[in-house]
Amino acid sequence: MVSPLSTHASLLARLQTGSDGAAWSEFTARYRDLILGYALRRGLQAADAEDLVQDVFLALSNGMKDFVYDPQRGRFRGFLKTIAVRAIGKRLRRSRGHLAQSAAEELIEATPQVQAEDGDWEAEWRQYHLRAAMLRVRSEFRASDLLAFELLTRDGKDAKSVAQELGISVDSAYQAKSRILKRLKTLVAEQVAEEG
Repeated sequence: MVSPLSTHASLLARLQTGSDGAAWSEFTARYRDLILGYALRRGLQAADAEDLVQDVFLALSNGMKDFVYDPQRGRFRGFLKTIAVRAIGKRLRRSRGHLAQSAAEELIEATPQVQAEDGDWEAEWRQYHLRAAMLRVRSEFRASDLLAFELLTRDGKDAKSVAQELGISVDSAYQAKSRILKRLKTLVAEQVAEEG
């Protein structure tokens, strides 16, 4: 059961003080890869994507004093997405001077407004939660179970060849996959609930 004041809401409250370095470190550790991945999906080059991450954190830092998180107005992921989309738009407008006017306007218009159906953001959000859950799973399961899981899911091998390769039964390969998938689903659900 997630407490009414989730870890996430308490982290946001700590950020509002402006002086909690540990809170900012935790926040950047949680969301850096999410924002970076989104920027890359939106077509930014690696260096520009890194700069965008800093733009987003700077915008958040500047706005946190007056920020009040209200889950009734929307989820945190929508708020963070809005900041990221706006930062991409600003970055494109700044680059406008380096492009022909029509090309710059085309790029800016191609940057989507904040929409619930933004597939890039949703895909990156799912990957973000899966990566975080997988870190936990790696510490909870035996190496042989993890290898069986990866060979079956990531590599798409059949259970018989995985069993032969690892020297286990076909049933053991399926059980490892099933246990890890079940744990991943649980962890992702907990993470999403915690985010608010």
